[in-house]
Amino acid sequence: MLELTINGEPQTLPGPVTVAELLARLGYDQRRIAVEVNQQVVPRAEQESRTLRSGDAVEIVTLVGGGSVAEPADKPLVIGSFRFQSRLITGTGKYASYELMRDCLEASGCEVTTVAVRRERLVDQAGRNILDFLDLRRYTILPNTAGCFSADDAIRHARLARELLSNLGNPGASWVKLECLGDPKTLLPDPIATLQATEQLVKEGFQVLVYTTDDPILARRLKAAGAVSVMPAGSPIGSGQGILNPNNIRIILEYLKDGDPDYPVIVDAGVGTASDVSVTMELGCDGVLLNTAIAHARDPVRMAWAMRHACVAGRLAYLAGRIPRRLYAQASSPMEGRIAPARA
Repeated sequence: MLELTINGEPQTLPGPVTVAELLARLGYDQRRIAVEVNQQVVPRAEQESRTLRSGDAVEIVTLVGGGSVAEPADKPLVIGSFRFQSRLITGTGKYASYELMRDCLEASGCEVTTVAVRRERLVDQAGRNILDFLDLRRYTILPNTAGCFSADDAIRHARLARELLSNLGNPGASWVKLECLGDPKTLLPDPIATLQATEQLVKEGFQVLVYTTDDPILARRLKAAGAVSVMPAGSPIGSGQGILNPNNIRIILEYLKDGDPDYPVIVDAGVGTASDVSVTMELGCDGVLLNTAIAHARDPVRMAWAMRHACVAGRLAYLAGRIPRRLYAQASSPMEGRIAPARA
C-alpha cells in the first residue's frame, strides 16, 4: 500500500505508482497542472519516470482563468427632453485654436458642448467663426449665460441664444445653462439672482440647467423652481481644485433624488484632472461639465481622452458599488487550497 499526502489530504493507493499514473487516476490533464513532490517541482517530461513512495507529499496546482465579458449596459443620461449616452459635457472656450477645440471635443466623446453668447469677435482674424468648427449634426449645443452678473442680463443672453440656435436648426435652442454670477473674483453664483432667473426662464419655456454653489438648500429650491438639472460647483470655475466638499454633493444628491432617482445632478466647474472626474462620478453624480481642465492641459487632446475614460470608469465604479473601507487587511486570495508550507 502506498501512503501519500495529496494537496494536504492523506490518501492510500494500491501498489507503486508514477506521478503520471497518479494524475491519470485523478483525471487531470497534465498540460493544465503543475506538480510538486516533497516541495520539488516535477517537470512534465519526468512525470512518467518519477515513482512515488510512501510518505511523499504531492501538491497539484492549476490556474483559474476568466473569459472576457462585454461592458455592462447603462441607461442614458436624461436631461429634460434630451437623452445622451455620454455623461461628459465639455466647453468650447480657452483653446489655443479652433482646430484644437474640434479635436478635443471628438476625443472627449461628448455629445453636448457649451457655447457663450458674445457680440464681439463674431469672427477671428482669419475671418472664421466657432460655428465653422462645430458639427451641429453631431453635437447638441448648450448655450450658457457665462459672464452675466444679474438675472436680467442672464435672461437676455438666454433669449438671444434661443433665437440664434433656432436659426441654425440645432435642438439646443430649447435649453440653457444658466450662470448668474455674483463676484468677478470668485465667479461664484449669486444665489438670489440665480433663483430669480431660473423662475423666469422656466416660465418662458426654457429647459434650465442651473450652475449653483454646493449649498443643498439652494439646490432644492432651484429644482422646485423647475430646473431640469442642478449643477453644483465642485470648486470655483477654472480653479482645478476638484471636489472640495464631497459631503455637500452627497447631500444634494440625497435631497434632489429623493423620490426622483433619475433627476440629473451634474457637477460643473473646478475639475482639474481625470481623477476629479472619477471621484465625481463615484459619488453618484449623473455627469460632469468641464472646460479649462482640457483646454489648458499641456496636451489637451490626450487630456480629453483621459476625461472620457475617467467619466466611464467612475460611473461603472458607482454602479458596481465599492467595497467597505476596513482598518485591517483582508486576504483577497482564498486560504483554502494553499500549497503546503515548507518544513523548517
